[in-house]
Amino acid sequence: MSTPATETSTKPSPNSSAAAELAASVAIPFERAHAMPPSVYTSEQFLAEELRSVFSKDWFCAGRASSISQPGEYITLELAGQPIMVIREKSGALRAQSNVCLHRMSTLLEGRGKTNSIVCPYHAWTYELNGQLRGAPAMNENKGFCKKGLRLPEVRCEQWLGWIMLTLNNDAPTVASQLADISEMVDDYQMENYQETFFETHVWDTNWKVLAENFMESYHLPVCHRDTVGALSKLEEMICPPGKAAFNYHTILKDDTLPIALAHPNNTRMQGERRRTTYLLAIYPSLLITLTPGYFWYLSLHPEGVGKVRILFGGGMSNEFVNDPEAQAHFAQLKKLLDDVNVEDRGCTEKVYKGLCSQFAEPGPLSHLERPNYDFAHYLASRIKPVELP
Repeated sequence: MSTPATETSTKPSPNSSAAAELAASVAIPFERAHAMPPSVYTSEQFLAEELRSVFSKDWFCAGRASSISQPGEYITLELAGQPIMVIREKSGALRAQSNVCLHRMSTLLEGRGKTNSIVCPYHAWTYELNGQLRGAPAMNENKGFCKKGLRLPEVRCEQWLGWIMLTLNNDAPTVASQLADISEMVDDYQMENYQETFFETHVWDTNWKVLAENFMESYHLPVCHRDTVGALSKLEEMICPPGKAAFNYHTILKDDTLPIALAHPNNTRMQGERRRTTYLLAIYPSLLITLTPGYFWYLSLHPEGVGKVRILFGGGMSNEFVNDPEAQAHFAQLKKLLDDVNVEDRGCTEKVYKGLCSQFAEPGPLSHLERPNYDFAHYLASRIKPVELP
């Protein structure tokens, strides 16, 4: 018996918006759900709304707090068009603030590094680490100038289990309140103590949501990763529960092929299958974490356009493994594997975006292993509403 057309037709009408097509798509129950409509990935209008209603409103991950542990260490990034720096103050506190000079509006710091003060590369206006203006050359003849009250605007910043989380939205609920379920779920991993040992940035030619969804489902592992981790992927052991309001996840059981994927012998707090359980956490909108008892790696994604995504890619080890001499060799082996997996993922996700841009693109039905993708679509639909015509 055929399924009613109202539940299978996701082909857009000529006058419908991407947001309207998404709303129609998520109205279908998961048992009959399809992938998101192509317009959600290719529409410039939808991307503009994502920046306004998602990346400007929700929490975004800037990386690990352990990566800027010393006073003066900083990272820079752009969030929804806003240049931001996150810097370790002399007091030891983390501070996020505008990365734009208060004089002629040049950006101030670039990349990652360490500094004793913040000096504008244009006219050498100089700021303390806390954003207070300290010096401004040749301003003595401007009678209205007073440096005392000038300070770089602060950006809301919170630490959560070792992650640096930023938002441009002063009314957003705290990270801890939104992600309390995750904190409880992985409490015995003690993720806050994991140490980052590598960090890289990449730009791929695909839509950010294609890469996010690729992480969220392990259905593709045996095929896309046939030359790396595919043979180790046991689809029948994967558990994909319904997602929560702020995240989704699924779990995989690891064997002893890579020892640092399991709990360290000194780790006595984890018992039974927990010692080999890997969590794949997708925290909305775009923090993607693979968390094992021994190591972690993550992606934090930001759109660079409909067809490009900026990727913050990092990883490291649990506290027990960081100082284990044998673990260094195992982690080097893991990093090589992750690099090879990234090459495969890039190939697959760029092919998906190319296909999405085709006039023949039409979303197909989802597997039960793609439940996280369905929940992700619901999250986006909750943030981006169709415009109601008068």
